[in-house]
Amino acid sequence: MRQIGAVVVAALLMWASFPPLEWGFLVFVAPAPFLWALRRTDTAREAGWLGFLFGAIFFGSMLSWIFVLGWVAWIPLTIVMALWAMGYALIMYVARTWSVWRWWTMAMGGWALWEWLRATYPMGGFPWGSAGYAIGTLAWPRGSAQWIGASGWSVLIVGIAAGIVLTLDDEHDRRPLEIAAGIAIAFTLLGALFVPDANGPAIRAAIIQGNSPCPRVHCENEKVRIYSRHMALTSDWVPEGGADLVVWGEDSFGGEINPTYSEGTRNDMAAQAVRIGATLLAGGTRPAEVGRFDNYNVVFAPNGQIIGEYKKRHPVPFGEYVPFRRILEFVPQLEQVPNDMNRGTGPVVFPITVPEGSGFFGSVISFEAAFARTIRSEVQAGAQLMVVATNEGSYGRGSASDQLLGMVRMSAVSLGVDVVHAAVTGRSAIIRADGSISGKTEVFTEDVLQGTVNLQTSRRTVYAVTGDWLQMAMVLAALGVGINSIGGVSRDFRIRARHR
Repeated sequence: MRQIGAVVVAALLMWASFPPLEWGFLVFVAPAPFLWALRRTDTAREAGWLGFLFGAIFFGSMLSWIFVLGWVAWIPLTIVMALWAMGYALIMYVARTWSVWRWWTMAMGGWALWEWLRATYPMGGFPWGSAGYAIGTLAWPRGSAQWIGASGWSVLIVGIAAGIVLTLDDEHDRRPLEIAAGIAIAFTLLGALFVPDANGPAIRAAIIQGNSPCPRVHCENEKVRIYSRHMALTSDWVPEGGADLVVWGEDSFGGEINPTYSEGTRNDMAAQAVRIGATLLAGGTRPAEVGRFDNYNVVFAPNGQIIGEYKKRHPVPFGEYVPFRRILEFVPQLEQVPNDMNRGTGPVVFPITVPEGSGFFGSVISFEAAFARTIRSEVQAGAQLMVVATNEGSYGRGSASDQLLGMVRMSAVSLGVDVVHAAVTGRSAIIRADGSISGKTEVFTEDVLQGTVNLQTSRRTVYAVTGDWLQMAMVLAALGVGINSIGGVSRDFRIRARHR
C-alpha cells in the first residue's frame, strides 16, 4: 500500500505543477515518490500497474477539461497516456537493482525517451504534461530554456527527483542530487543573467478577441456572428494608424464567410487593413474537396492585398480528422467530425514593415502550438516573431487555454521570440521572448488586447539551432547504459524489502 500511496502523491504533485494550480516549483519533487515506489517492485506486473496508476491519475486530472466533450474523448486519451507511463515504469523495473549511477541515468534517460515518444506517437503525439513545461511559471529557470528547451528541463527535473530518492534511500548517496541540483542552479543563474530579448524593431500588435455567441453548442449562424463581432471590434477599437499588426484568432471566419470564396468578405477585411495601415492576420476554415476542409491563416498587407496564407499542419485527431474512419464508423460521436482537414506542407513566413525596420513573422494554429518542434520550424524558416491563432471554445472554462498558453510561453523563451497569442474565446496574450506575459484576456469575453512586440534581431538561441539536444543526449546515454547493463552487470545492492 505504501507504493500505491507514493504513486498517488506523485501524480497529484505533478497535476498541481500545471494549470489550473500552476505551482511549478512542485515539479522538482513530484516524480520522486513515483521513482521511490518503482524501486520497490517485485514483479514487472506490479511495476506496470503502478506506472498505469500514475499516468491515469496525473493525465486524467490534468486533461479533465476534455471530459466536456464526453467520456468517449477523455477515457481513451487517458488510457493512452497511462500506457506510456506504464512503459516508463517497466524500464525502471528492469533497472531497479542496478548501481546508483546506472539507475540514475536510466531514470533521466528513460523519462526523456518517454516524453519524446509520446510527443511523437501515435498520430503525431500529445506533449501535454511534459515536466519541463511547468518551469514556465519560474522566471529565472525559465530563462535558461534558450539553451536546453523545456525538454532539457525535464531531464534536470527528473535528475533532481531521482537524486532525492537516492539521498533518502538505503544508499544515502547524495552525489547524483548534488550534480543535478548544481547543473540546474547554474542554468537558473544563467537564465537570470542572460535574459532572452528579441531586441528588434517594435511592432504595435492588436489582438481582436470576438468571442462566440454559443461556444461548444454551435448555434445557427455562429460563424457569421463571430466574424461580425471581430469586424466590429476592429472597426471600433483600432483607430487609423493604431497598430502595425492586427490578429484574429482561429475560427474568426468560416463556411461561406471567408476571404477565399467571398469577395465581400475579402473586401471588408482588406478595407480594415488599409484603414488601419496594418498587416492583418485572421484564422478560419473553408470547404475544400468533398469530405475535406482547410484550417488556415490568411494575411493581408497594409495595402489590402492578400500576401499569403498558412495551412495548419498538425490536425487534432478525432477533432479535425478521424483516423481509421471506416473502422470506427460505429462510434456515433464521430459524426460530429464529418470532414477531414487537409494538412499544410510546411512553415510559411510573411513580411512585415514598420517605421523602425522590416522582417518576417510566422504563424501556427491552435493544437500544433503545443509542439515546440512546430514553432521551431517557423523560426528556422526565418520567422522573427510568432503568431498563434487558436480557439479553445470547445473546452469550456477548464484549464485548456492556460495549459496551451504555458507551453507556448516556454517555446517563446526557448526560441527567443515574442509571441502574439490570439484566441477567439480567450485567453489571448502578448508573450515576450523572456516568457513574461505583458497582457492577457479572460475567457469567453469580447476584448481587444494591444501591446508592443519586437522582431528578433538578436542571435538565435542554442535551442533554436540544436533543438532537443539534452533530451536526445540522455536518451542515448540511457540506451548505452541499458545495453551494457542487461544480462551481466555487477549489481551492488539488493532489491528493497517490501513495505505494505
